[in-house]
Amino acid sequence: MGVIIDDRNELLKRIQTVRASNGKVIFANGAFDILHAGHVRYLEGAAALGDLLVVAVNSDSSVARLKGAGRPLMPLADRMRIVAALEVVDLVCSFDEPTVEQLLLLLKPDVHAKGTDYTKDSVPEVETVRSYGGQVAITGDPKDHSTTDLISKVIKIVLEEQRR
Repeated sequence: MGVIIDDRNELLKRIQTVRASNGKVIFANGAFDILHAGHVRYLEGAAALGDLLVVAVNSDSSVARLKGAGRPLMPLADRMRIVAALEVVDLVCSFDEPTVEQLLLLLKPDVHAKGTDYTKDSVPEVETVRSYGGQVAITGDPKDHSTTDLISKVIKIVLEEQRR
């Protein structure tokens, strides 16, 4: 089970401990508003790349900016707790910035893992990762799962039930 750490200095200390024993640090991020199989496969793939998986979760205001009004469905604390419960996740933190660039520059993970909705060259922070000698990896299964699709499906079911 992962540990939730929102103090960036403490997060850095934990990472440095792993690095001191030549461990490989992997970084992943996302909103994780409704955790689904695509998220799990993405994080399993990321964890398989190294020794320590750090997952950064978008803050509530960050999700609202990215996804629109009414999102996230679950508050940050709940989303972080759910991600931390996954066996493959070691550390969980949050971020409020538009991208994870600042976190990447601070933590300098060996690998920045993203899902299959990206290519290695389309990851927004690819140049940042390359600037400190890190790598970008694409993990998970084809992008045929999404929280937005799940929400639409639930709305459709609810509307159909209301019509009955």
